[in-house]
Amino acid sequence: MFFLQSTAPSPTIVLILGTLCMFILVGGIIIFMLLHQRKVEGHNKQIEQMEADHQKILLNASIRLQEEERQRLAADLHDDAGPLLATARLYLNENLINQDKAALLQSILQTRQIIDETIMLVRNISHNLMPPTLKNFGLESAVTDLFQKISGSGVVNASSRFHDYQERMNEERELIVFRVVQELINNILKHSKSSFIHLTQNLQDEKFFIRIHHDGRGILQADFDRLNKSYDGLGLKNISSRMRIMQGQISFERDISQTYFKVTLELPKTDPNAMQKAKKQLS
Repeated sequence: MFFLQSTAPSPTIVLILGTLCMFILVGGIIIFMLLHQRKVEGHNKQIEQMEADHQKILLNASIRLQEEERQRLAADLHDDAGPLLATARLYLNENLINQDKAALLQSILQTRQIIDETIMLVRNISHNLMPPTLKNFGLESAVTDLFQKISGSGVVNASSRFHDYQERMNEERELIVFRVVQELINNILKHSKSSFIHLTQNLQDEKFFIRIHHDGRGILQADFDRLNKSYDGLGLKNISSRMRIMQGQISFERDISQTYFKVTLELPKTDPNAMQKAKKQLS
């Protein structure tokens, strides 16, 4: 009889092979974790770069808006206040003391009238920079006041209603929102030939919404995007820049009834930039 030898591997070989497999498995896991970590770090750097680029865009937009406001203010002072003050100086020239009493009184009265006009002009410029109603009473009161003045003309029926504005935004954001609304309303009054304009405000899912309806000629989103890229769309560029500063969005569309045009402003309920600053201070 012949006996076959057992071909089963010895325990030592099994142990060595098992250990080798474990090393390979552990090594594979380590390599995977290192590659994954490197991928995560690269992704985080990409996000940081995108955030930095976004902040740079916001900063540039803010600087451009401030520069446009300065240029407008300089133009108002140069074109309006400058000539008035120069005229007042003419009335107060060195020959004033040589005039008779009647001519002297007339010169003083003319100078006083010019100074009053200059004071009114400077007051109007100041109000344009920061409307008193907005500063003292907030966005709702400023918008309501604007719409009451428009409706008081008797040409356009303008109305507004704020549903969820118990807590005011900070002063800077209120001013930016008011400027956007103001620019949109000016465009509607100039170009749409509307018979009515209605504005509503509400909060939904931590988002702040303002919607403006009107029954005149309007534009759609594609028109806004096209005009925003053209030289003629300066007012629309200002609106886009202001919305980017607030990390908000604006959309142009027809109402569901296809009867009216609707403009929707959507922005975070709270200021994202302020939240980022607070987090940095806490960290």
